[in-house]
Amino acid sequence: MKRFVSLLCVAVFLLLLAAPAFASNFYIIPDSDTRRLTRDELWSWQYDALGYILNEIFARHGYHFIPGGKYDNYFRAQTWYMENELYTTNVEIYDNLVTNVEWANEKLVKQVRKEMRESETTNPNGKPLPKIAYEPPIDGAFSSFSRQYFQPKQKMVVYSGPGAEFFRSGNGKASVSTNGDIYVGGWESGWLLVMYWTNGGNVRVGYIQNNAFKDKIIAPKLTFDYAPATISRRCALTDDPVASFEPMAMLEQGTQVVYLSEFINEYRWAYIEARANGVPMRGFVDAGAVARTDWEE
Repeated sequence: MKRFVSLLCVAVFLLLLAAPAFASNFYIIPDSDTRRLTRDELWSWQYDALGYILNEIFARHGYHFIPGGKYDNYFRAQTWYMENELYTTNVEIYDNLVTNVEWANEKLVKQVRKEMRESETTNPNGKPLPKIAYEPPIDGAFSSFSRQYFQPKQKMVVYSGPGAEFFRSGNGKASVSTNGDIYVGGWESGWLLVMYWTNGGNVRVGYIQNNAFKDKIIAPKLTFDYAPATISRRCALTDDPVASFEPMAMLEQGTQVVYLSEFINEYRWAYIEARANGVPMRGFVDAGAVARTDWEE
């Protein structure tokens, strides 16, 4: 693990010097808009990957995904995806752009997912969702975050979740200065989700309260899943899914958590809410280490 983190940090440093980050540019099933898929080929994928295959059909047409949702996070990481500005509602996209072939494929994907649910399997031996070829550092780390201007000489307290009761990193002193770049993910209950570099060279994702700064920040309202989930193997919970992966806490197998969303850079992260040492905290875990206890349709 130490070797892995060291190599990643070297990559971050080289990219800072040499080149901007880049996003992926691939389709999970490149021709799902022009040919009818088969039940056998869909059964060759894992249950969760089929959700992305389904939404890829609509993403091609600039579907308006829920801000902060896992599909929004994923498809904004693809350079081919662009939210449709001609049609302001998804109903208009359905009516004007989605073809009969695509509707047939959408129906079949839903049928196969239903079959998997009825068989009570996530099809773990199937193909997983392909990795996004995102490169650190923070520019492009998560495409659903955008750099925002804040008036200088401000310093805001940062919590791991939207409330002062949540864990605060940095030995309880986590804060962000507007003298550096701040990337904004969206609003939740008067709290702004942000991502930024720390003085220690880490990246931190956390929340600042709306009355903590002078600026009027326009960002989407975040709509998370708030689904029950269980940690399936011991893993680290981190608020730095980009550079150091420094853990806030270790979560043991069987720990009950709340699944919020999913973010993908060069790794696939589940964004969750958990309680550790009696304190609520939000952060990122390896997506393979958490299992929703509901069936996402």
